[in-house]
Amino acid sequence: MKNRSSRLSGFATLSRDERIAALSDWLPEEMDAADILTETGALPGDLVERMVENAIGVMPVPLGVATNMIVDGEDVLVPMATEESSVIAAVGNAAKRCRATGGFRTSYAGSLTIAQVQILDVTDPNRARLEILRRFEEIRDLCNQVDPMLVELGGGLRDVEVRLLEGRHGTMVVVHLIVDTKDAMGANAVNTMAERIAPVLAGWTGGRSLLRILSNLADRRLTRAEAVWPATEVGGAAVVDTILEAADFAVVDPYRAATHNKGIMNGVSAVVLATGNDTRAIESGAHAYAAQSGHYGPLTRWEKTKNGDLAGSIEIPLSLGIVGGATRIHPVARLALAIMGTDSAEALSRCVAAVGLAQNFGAVRALATDGIQKGHMALHAQNIAIAAGAEGDEIMRIADAMKASGEINERAAKTLLAEIRT
Repeated sequence: MKNRSSRLSGFATLSRDERIAALSDWLPEEMDAADILTETGALPGDLVERMVENAIGVMPVPLGVATNMIVDGEDVLVPMATEESSVIAAVGNAAKRCRATGGFRTSYAGSLTIAQVQILDVTDPNRARLEILRRFEEIRDLCNQVDPMLVELGGGLRDVEVRLLEGRHGTMVVVHLIVDTKDAMGANAVNTMAERIAPVLAGWTGGRSLLRILSNLADRRLTRAEAVWPATEVGGAAVVDTILEAADFAVVDPYRAATHNKGIMNGVSAVVLATGNDTRAIESGAHAYAAQSGHYGPLTRWEKTKNGDLAGSIEIPLSLGIVGGATRIHPVARLALAIMGTDSAEALSRCVAAVGLAQNFGAVRALATDGIQKGHMALHAQNIAIAAGAEGDEIMRIADAMKASGEINERAAKTLLAEIRT
């Protein structure tokens, strides 16, 4: 057992090569960290150093393209970054099946982002609430001074809300700054506004400001997508009915709804990651929105049209940007946006919502018919072959043989590999 300590004094000041060398005590002797971590691909090494602390390398994720998408009458190719087989294929297949009905139609609520300021120890919360609302113009001016460029672009503070919440330590006054962040996700802008205004609010109310940060429940940035799948493309009237029954399961049961929404986020998060946006913010906002009624439920709704076709819709908060953060500096993110042809946060949000709906169609249809594993494991067969030790042409030979036999697992792959090599 090697004598190891995670107390690596001065690690942050080392070069990336020196950090990689310092990892040698933490790795098996047969594993060379330099071989794995030195190459950073499309992301320049010096940029890796600047994007995160204690950088040692990159974690590459496969980047693919979902085809067949029509969003608001326009054909779109959608880059998706994911390590999971069948995700991209499911989106492309779902999009193909609704092309005859015009693809996906979307709507966008706008780019309003919420920053919260928590004020404690206020002796008269109701009077404080009125005082804050009365001073809206002063708040607006102070906040807009934080980011003059945002104001020049048509953004800035739009509204102020004050909520009185009962906590274990008494009534807290929570101020919402409603900011139009335009084509930015907006976290830095609204957080700076919240920090700038917090001591001022505390002074007006006689209280004590504590937390000053955005909310990832972006319910002012809702995007909706809808589409109709002809019954003939779904598998017939009986399959339409089966899909509706399966979707109803997620409506009444949070255990099912969690997996239902995870499938949606398979698609959503893949596009968010490909474009350099914040996957964690989108995930947390989506799941919080799914629970706003007090019962965690699905982000999508499914019904039958009067013609017997399948109609689906999704409503999801999407706090996305095409400027700022990794989106602006990551070369692959810039390329992904160029492939999509998106020139605004609105256009990106519309595409992401459409992908989420397409992903859900694919998952629920598979579950309601053959089961999720048949298609997924067939696409995953190559990964299993590689894990079993297959190389080069062996990979496809073993994958095809497993699919033909219906036995797709690592034990089968190792057996086939041994047969090929004897």
